[in-house]
Amino acid sequence: MNRATSVRLADMFPREELDHQMEHARKLRFRRSELVWLAGNTFYGRRGIFEPAFLEWLEHDFRLSDYELSVKDGQFELTFDGLWTETTMWELYSLSILDELKTRAGLKKLREFGLDILYARAKTKLWGKIERLRGVPGLAVADFGTRRRHSFLWQEYVVNAMAANLGSAFTGTSNAFLAHKHDLEAIGTNAHEIPMVMAALAPANDDEAVKAAQYRMLELWQATYDGALRIMLPDTFGTTQFLQNAPDWAADWTGQRIDSKDPFIGGDEYIAWLQARGRNPQEKRIIASDALDVDEILGLHAYFGGTLASGLSAATVKKDFRSAADFHDPKKWTSGRRIRFSAGWGTLLTNDFRGCDPAGSNDFDPVSLICKVSTVEGRPAVKLSDNYAKALGPPSEIERYRRIFGTAGVSNIPVIT
Repeated sequence: MNRATSVRLADMFPREELDHQMEHARKLRFRRSELVWLAGNTFYGRRGIFEPAFLEWLEHDFRLSDYELSVKDGQFELTFDGLWTETTMWELYSLSILDELKTRAGLKKLREFGLDILYARAKTKLWGKIERLRGVPGLAVADFGTRRRHSFLWQEYVVNAMAANLGSAFTGTSNAFLAHKHDLEAIGTNAHEIPMVMAALAPANDDEAVKAAQYRMLELWQATYDGALRIMLPDTFGTTQFLQNAPDWAADWTGQRIDSKDPFIGGDEYIAWLQARGRNPQEKRIIASDALDVDEILGLHAYFGGTLASGLSAATVKKDFRSAADFHDPKKWTSGRRIRFSAGWGTLLTNDFRGCDPAGSNDFDPVSLICKVSTVEGRPAVKLSDNYAKALGPPSEIERYRRIFGTAGVSNIPVIT
């Protein structure tokens, strides 16, 4: 679905173009070089993270499901129905395709000089962001912008620019193809879809089993992976309730990704929870990943990565820390982390063309496209999140899940489109 309903995607390019790209994606298969990389590359300090049987399956049996495509009220409606292994990857491919086609439709309206101006402005804006991040001590930023990128070529340009200018502060990309092609770290976390599916599979009318599914998912994950891959994503049904009821061993995980809660609040909440469980927060990591831009990244790094001078606070850091110079000013900040902080920078890294169109249109502004699991074996799937506005599922099921999980710590934060 397109959260930005005012942007009528189906009026921007014909359905046939979307059909053509979707069918092309269905025909693609993993190449031998990609499979060799998956088998032999080191991920999070560990080689051979994927079992041979899984790689065999990728090579011979991986398929994308069929899809249903229709148009309603100026929007495309895409539905994927099939085995979980056949449908789950469509989120990545379908959203990338829709963004690419939206961009191409806008580019067709510009002449050569207009194209030059568009990309000159976008490059200037990108450089302005990179320049502010250069030299910041202890910074860790990764590209999380595949699904909502301007285009594939622009994401590749951005990733290369980040790697060339930020050095070790650029920790990698969640786009495995670009990591493979450019010898970068492939980086990421698990997704909301897993606990959503496991909760939907819980026995009917067993509220306790529904609530326990979010922890059963962690058990299965850590039985498969280990080390730094153990990053929790606790906001599927609300972070506060997740932490309050989590088993003690969950505090041994490497860290937590904060996706739909104010990351200043979410980070403090996680630190307090770790301390209450007798763990050292300085040994753990938080990854913020929702609607980040350079102001938020610098502010969060200052807040969690050191000690703020008297008079500075979470409310002021985004304006008080503008570049590396502010981190080298002892009157403002002293190094010494409270917890490791990383930024998973998405839409506003790979698709910030706001104000770049020389024609003055908003054709290149990013839109909030999402693709989520809706039913599992005929049962509705639900996502609550830490933001009321982001809840997904039938209204009656959302209310049921809110009765089960509660609404502690949930707020109504506007969705950034």
